[in-house]
Amino acid sequence: MICGCFRHVSDIRREAPHTGNVPNIYIINDCESVDLQNLLGKQLCVACAGRIKRIEPPICLCCGMMFNSKEGAAHLCGDCIASPKMFRMARAPVAFDQAFTDVIHFFKYKAKVQLAMPLGELMLAAFLRYWRKEHIDLVIPVPLHADRFKKRGFNQALLPVQNWRKSANRLNLECPSIQLERQALVRKRPTVPQTGLGRKQRLVNIKNAFGVREPEKIEGKRILLVDDVYTTGATADECARVLLNHGALYIDVLTLARAI
Repeated sequence: MICGCFRHVSDIRREAPHTGNVPNIYIINDCESVDLQNLLGKQLCVACAGRIKRIEPPICLCCGMMFNSKEGAAHLCGDCIASPKMFRMARAPVAFDQAFTDVIHFFKYKAKVQLAMPLGELMLAAFLRYWRKEHIDLVIPVPLHADRFKKRGFNQALLPVQNWRKSANRLNLECPSIQLERQALVRKRPTVPQTGLGRKQRLVNIKNAFGVREPEKIEGKRILLVDDVYTTGATADECARVLLNHGALYIDVLTLARAI
């Protein structure tokens, strides 16, 4: 049983009103009305459904950080002003607090791969909220090193997005016809897990860890980089730097959750 839960696009009440530019499928509040047991079977604790916090405006225009104050419009945060990012923008549907940490950890470290489909649909909903389909050419998951992949058996950044087409068909959504590119971006050397490292340690740990195997697949492309969690942005920024150096037009970032 996972102590943590989240709103799922297949359980959205179809009569829910459209708000702004947010698709009807992307309403992750009112969690008590969601049949979470139907959503994730026996994998989810229904009692903690209301603890998930979605990312709400105002947010940083670049890194997507949610501001404490709910007053005012979206603007750049102090970190993005002081240290401009290599990517254009990063977005996530929910906050990486304790409630969602449990979900991520069960998926990532306890191989609860049955979570991949609902997590992917959560990411698909966020994609439809923040992007126009025609503005992205490639979806690229942050790669694992071969040793880490062999030990874990799957890439937690890849599994949620590889079935977007199936999810869109099931939800009667127009399917994003975006190519999923699994091989072009590679992790050249093993790194220690970023969890528990400070900002400077993360930057050192991830520096020069990535490379591009097939630059012709990257050149001139508008890329959506996907990962499980955005914490300091060190991994996303390093991947973006490498992709831009190999001719990508721009990099945007989508993660399941955003540290707050």
